[in-house]
Amino acid sequence: MGYINHSFLIRIAVLGGLLSALPLPVFAKILIGDSNSTLAMMSTQVLAATPDDAEVLFDTSSRILTDPEILWSPTAIAGVTDSAFDTQWQLSNGILWPSALTQVSQLPNLPSDEEEDATESVPESSEETERPASDVDSEPSALDTGEIVPDTGQAASTAEDDLLDENNWPPTELLADPNPLVVPTLESEIFLQEGEERTISLEEAIELSYFNNQDLQVALLGLEQAESALSEARAAFSPVVTTSADVTSQETDTTTTAFGTIGDDGLDTSLNAAVSVNYDLFTSGQRIATVRAAEEQVRFSELEVDRQREELRLETTSLYYDLQESGEQIRINQAFVDEAARNRRDNVLRQEAGVGTTFDVLRADVQLANAQQDLIQSQSQQRIARRNLARLLNLPSTVNVNATPVPAPDNWEETYERWELTLEDSVLLAFQGRVELEQQLAQREISTQQARAALAANGPQVSLFANYSWSDLLDDSSDNYSFGARFDMVLVDGGAARARARQQEANADIAEENFSEQVDLVRFEVEEAYFTMRSNEENVRTARTAITQAVRALELANLRLDAGVGTQLDVLTAQSELTQAEGNWVSAALGYSRALASLQRAVSNLRSTL
Repeated sequence: MGYINHSFLIRIAVLGGLLSALPLPVFAKILIGDSNSTLAMMSTQVLAATPDDAEVLFDTSSRILTDPEILWSPTAIAGVTDSAFDTQWQLSNGILWPSALTQVSQLPNLPSDEEEDATESVPESSEETERPASDVDSEPSALDTGEIVPDTGQAASTAEDDLLDENNWPPTELLADPNPLVVPTLESEIFLQEGEERTISLEEAIELSYFNNQDLQVALLGLEQAESALSEARAAFSPVVTTSADVTSQETDTTTTAFGTIGDDGLDTSLNAAVSVNYDLFTSGQRIATVRAAEEQVRFSELEVDRQREELRLETTSLYYDLQESGEQIRINQAFVDEAARNRRDNVLRQEAGVGTTFDVLRADVQLANAQQDLIQSQSQQRIARRNLARLLNLPSTVNVNATPVPAPDNWEETYERWELTLEDSVLLAFQGRVELEQQLAQREISTQQARAALAANGPQVSLFANYSWSDLLDDSSDNYSFGARFDMVLVDGGAARARARQQEANADIAEENFSEQVDLVRFEVEEAYFTMRSNEENVRTARTAITQAVRALELANLRLDAGVGTQLDVLTAQSELTQAEGNWVSAALGYSRALASLQRAVSNLRSTL
């Protein structure tokens, strides 16, 4: 192998390492050639350094790149972004740093639309905050980590805290299998033991749904996907460094001619290596628009997680009340069966004593048979409600659950939750809190930014490049390098870019129309839930009075029958009326609870509830 220009290779490696380690706005400043940038001066010194100096700088650069605490410290970032500091250097932690690297500041803000055409930089948070020096090593904030926090004018979402509260996890036996591809194959893996149901409260059911439900997990994965897309969009502000190398061996043979032998038998080996750096300096605002669209998509996905949580909470509440209602129907029908059996027994005794008739016994038999059928049907409905709730909660295949009993009618006034807002206040609150409205605004902004990106694709594009290659063949090595700028611009594309922009503009108009439609739908949902809740509230009071009267009427019917002044028909009628009154009360009470849950869903997005 021939001589390799080691000194120049070291210079290129040092320069590439320094540039790749810089924050992106500083990197762009160096590429532009800002004369006030100390690091630009430093890169010039690297290229002009002697081999010995280059070795020293290479060692310093290696230490910087391998020490993240030094590389990404706020002091380092603030210093290299300051164009006013001088070129004096001092030794700190064994590394030569500029003496002005002593202050803490934030990276530059996202430029406005007017600034996009002049220059492009990495979009960062628009809020500037100062952190005390003692907090430098503390837990990173959302600004430090690049987390997107949508400005919705409401309290910050508590979705992550609710889902990942390790101090309040449900029991392990109620958590879903972490492997979603597991399918039971044995009878013992799906067998449900009757009578071993686990009773859970409504709050526990909602918490289980947050942990186990697949739809919510899909929404969270969609949020992760959007965050990855945002990282991909921001990567466009980074330089692209590529390298390649190849080794080629070629056999050569001797050739005999009239003038003698030409060439030698043997194997010639050649080695080639290349390094290139490319950076898009100006893209007519395409990168900015792409990043902003990705940020809005992240916000849209965050809102979708909140929306899915609210929908899941409402559906869980509804299915839980279905299970409660089926249990109450079993209790009512069981009481009716017991009363019908007692009534039949009394009629048989009267018949045996000669004071009753066969007709009365037959009517009692029919009543008992009908009551037993209603009981069997309600038991079936309870099994269905249990499995439906277990499906939504994604419980293990051998777990069966039961709901807590409905409070007794006498305790309902003290236990039920009241809605204190008027209908008008409820509608206005819904307009302020529903994530569906925010989602349409986010979708409109996404389409607007995508339209800008489509138009910017035909605008002027300026990029910088640097290439270095080295080759060795037959002990003869050579190397060369090149750098420069490239200008591209599409003059004619047949209107394709403008057509893509019009498509996105149409999508923005569609989002506006969907917003208007969603406003009407939100109002209707609030009004429907409000009216249903108020009607069921009145029905509960009426049903409670009816139960009291039906109980008294049944007692009087039995007394009249025992006294011989009443008939069996009076007792049967009173029993049926009591059963109907109790069923009406259960339907009204749970109907009120369902309507209240629907109203809470209609006005909230989980940022201020539960």
